[in-house]
Amino acid sequence: MTTPLYKKADSLIELRSDDPDLRSALARLSGRRDAILASAADASGRAILAQALADLLDGPRPTPDPTRFALRPHVLAELQRITDAELARYLVYRYRYDVFPHTHVVDAFPPCLQVEPTSICNYRCVFCYQTDPQLTSPKNGQMGMMSLDLFKTIIDEAQGRCEAVTLASRGEPLMCRDIDAMLAYAAGKFLAFKINTNAWFLDETKAHALLQADPSTIVFSADAASEPLYSQLRVHGRLDRVLANIERFHDIRARQYPHARVITRVAGVRYGGGQSLDAMETFWGGLVDQVAFVEYNPWENTYERPINDVTAPCSDLWRRMFVWFDGTANPCDVDYRSTLAAGTVPARSLGEVWTGEPYASYRRAHLDGRRSGLSPCNRCTVV
Repeated sequence: MTTPLYKKADSLIELRSDDPDLRSALARLSGRRDAILASAADASGRAILAQALADLLDGPRPTPDPTRFALRPHVLAELQRITDAELARYLVYRYRYDVFPHTHVVDAFPPCLQVEPTSICNYRCVFCYQTDPQLTSPKNGQMGMMSLDLFKTIIDEAQGRCEAVTLASRGEPLMCRDIDAMLAYAAGKFLAFKINTNAWFLDETKAHALLQADPSTIVFSADAASEPLYSQLRVHGRLDRVLANIERFHDIRARQYPHARVITRVAGVRYGGGQSLDAMETFWGGLVDQVAFVEYNPWENTYERPINDVTAPCSDLWRRMFVWFDGTANPCDVDYRSTLAAGTVPARSLGEVWTGEPYASYRRAHLDGRRSGLSPCNRCTVV
């Protein structure tokens, strides 16, 4: 029997929001095509822009083709908040993020950095690897908080080379003692600056820190619209507290930051019965810009799952790099115990890790159909 695949690029499902207008977006790009090409930062950027604009504007596409650039609904929503002067930067970023994982192009820097302010979390969600005591036991050295100095080193190297920086990975970012300073330091430096939070610690101070940083997207992770389902899935959480925090954030944003460009989203993991996007939209829709589910990825017990028959390459090897709190650079967070660690920052630069060994050896193995020789790739279904 063929193993079902987890398609990382399509993991965002059932997005509910105000429908952006594709036709208007394409007309905007068409009218500024020459100016966009002229504003490319370098020859590589011009080549990417030329291909991206050709894919979008030149001729019909009879069938979906992942190697051709397209504007999906959540990308259209981001594009609406991008100024004309930022269009070239945004399109280059989005093309690298969406297309390179399918064409297997590797350039000098990862399209996306996922930075972990802390690996510590106050929740033990049933679908999360925080339930693994080998990760959370202090004696195993996987729990900690990133220093502000290390964070600044990462941001300094990424600025101008990468537009997508997400603050999230194994832990809850708002638990990091320096998170306010981190947000302030990264503010204004990336077009796709994003943070994921369970909103438990989203007090008034944190709300202002987030809104002053004006990230492109804030994702509030919530999987239900009622109790007891919420706390059954998000163990140690309580819906009433999270709701109150998001309500306060919404009010502060409306009153004091009316021109903030941030997109707010409540997103949950589609885990099992009882979850309803209609109920989620009714409950959360008045407080955020978008409501969505993402597909469940069985990563909470990666290392105990049976070896599978998947041979297709993992797209994350061409899409993103994860940087843990201690500077460990890892190719994915399904490997949350870091068995595939590819280097350490700042002992090596992010660019050196991305283009060097062992990253290159992992890509070769996946392209050659040999992911079964890598653990935990041989137990993972992400493509």
